[in-house]
Amino acid sequence: MTPPTDSPLAADPAPLALPSDRDASGRDLGAREIELLAEVVQTGHLNSTGGTFVPRLSREFAARHGVPHAIACASGSAAVHAALGALGLRSGDEVVTTPITDIGAVLPIVYEGATPVFADVDPDTLNVTADTLEAAVTERTRAVIVTHLFGQPCRMEPILALAARRGIVVIEDAAQAFLATESGRLCGTIGALGCFSFQQGKHMTTGEGGIVLATDPDLASGVQRFVDKGWGYGDPKPDHDRPGLNYRLTELQAAVGIAQLEKLDGCVARRRATAAALCEALADLHEAGVATPAPAPGTEHSYWRFALRVDPTRIPGGAVALGAHLSACGVQNAPRYVQKPAFDCAVFRDRGRFGALAGVFPHDGPLGDRTTHPGCYAGLERVLVLPWNEHYQDAHVDFIAASVRRAVRAVRAAGPNGASRA
Repeated sequence: MTPPTDSPLAADPAPLALPSDRDASGRDLGAREIELLAEVVQTGHLNSTGGTFVPRLSREFAARHGVPHAIACASGSAAVHAALGALGLRSGDEVVTTPITDIGAVLPIVYEGATPVFADVDPDTLNVTADTLEAAVTERTRAVIVTHLFGQPCRMEPILALAARRGIVVIEDAAQAFLATESGRLCGTIGALGCFSFQQGKHMTTGEGGIVLATDPDLASGVQRFVDKGWGYGDPKPDHDRPGLNYRLTELQAAVGIAQLEKLDGCVARRRATAAALCEALADLHEAGVATPAPAPGTEHSYWRFALRVDPTRIPGGAVALGAHLSACGVQNAPRYVQKPAFDCAVFRDRGRFGALAGVFPHDGPLGDRTTHPGCYAGLERVLVLPWNEHYQDAHVDFIAASVRRAVRAVRAAGPNGASRA
């Protein structure tokens, strides 16, 4: 194990390139994907309509998650949009979501004519909770989107209880939480609909792509029709019966997805093993102001990313300063993760400029601030996100641990004003 921060044995780490999910160094892509891609090309049929690989991926993904229905689609954003499209939202309806998420998981609410309402989050996990959701729910709320950030599951039982009391649909955004579990249940199977992304950096990838899980057959049908431009393939008298879009996945992407799904359990197991090793290696830094992920009892984290929490009262300059020193060591990182809450992005600040947004909000002005969303701002200011993938080995863990220690020494030496005291 790496020596403690102040140990004379804590030497600066030798440079080491880390595997990246942007290329083959950090991705499980190989012969199996090529084999299935060749099968698709040989059929000459590349689109999903009438194809066999997209239905196969959907069946196998549903089976792995123990639910009856899965609908493959073009992206994680498309998955969220199709899930919302299945609900038949109307003007004036509200959907409560998190302000710490990809904008592609928020804008579909607007495109369905509903109003996004941003709940606060727990500052340690950056996840919504039943309490923060309840504070944002009104009589107009039709659904909540629960995002399992970084692969850490939200606490779902109290959220489900809230939804049952208020007659609200729960949509899970599990794009970062493949095979993560809460109380033994897989994320994406707990709410009414579960949305996943197959984007390049996710636990399994088709480059771009997504999928929606559903137990209720009517909701599953609504999602499928939305993905298929509202067309009822297989109906006796098919027609475009709703304003769906072409959100279909291709047969080529599905071929890659089938191969990736076969590797998913191993991928997540390796991520968990190396993440556990890094947690152990950095455990003594908690008192120094650097905390590792702490999955809640009864949950299993799947480590899409490894999120450190940096206490600025103990680490001069906080997450930003520590991240700058880590970058100098060769460890990529993202202080503040998304940089700002979704409600503070220009698309929402200047929403009067956009026809799709102008009519869905009941008032002008900010949609949130430090007084309304204290957990959000506190969490973003302390989080330092490290990349993670299934190809990390013990040497990479040791390198990252040593680099974090070096960075802690450096920010302490620089002091609160950034000037070295040496």
